[in-house]
Amino acid sequence: MFETPENDSISPALRALLELFATDLADVKFPDVDTAVLGESAAHVREKAEAVARAQAALDAARQALNESQESLLQKGQRALAYAKVFAEDDAELVAKLEAIHLPRPVRKAGQTQAEPVSAAPGNDDNAPRRRGRPPKLRPVANLFTDGSNGPDGAQDDAPASLQS
Repeated sequence: MFETPENDSISPALRALLELFATDLADVKFPDVDTAVLGESAAHVREKAEAVARAQAALDAARQALNESQESLLQKGQRALAYAKVFAEDDAELVAKLEAIHLPRPVRKAGQTQAEPVSAAPGNDDNAPRRRGRPPKLRPVANLFTDGSNGPDGAQDDAPASLQS
């Protein structure tokens, strides 16, 4: 009589009580509470849960549509700003106003390949993106032009005898 779907809005304890009233206590009637009343209330809760699920789906769809519209506007705004900066090259006041506008970068979705505009010449360290994470460890640089001596410990010293003290 009582279904137990996985995403049921009725708690397991209440489902157990409903099951008891549907089986062991089916013939028992208390004032204002019996199997039929509990069943109707459970059905009402499930109807409301379905309405919430439909509303949530509609809300999610509306949010997705809003995000797509905002992303579209942002892309058009970035293009408009770039065009306006080129247009305003000779008007210092307009250039200053346009430079004060900082639009966020568009959000990329997985699977989208969208080329980012390069603002400076490639290969320049000034326009390279910052590396993330811990910097690499510095390794000692071996001197390739040594005379073969190992220094003051005297382990290997191939210097001529006339130069040794």
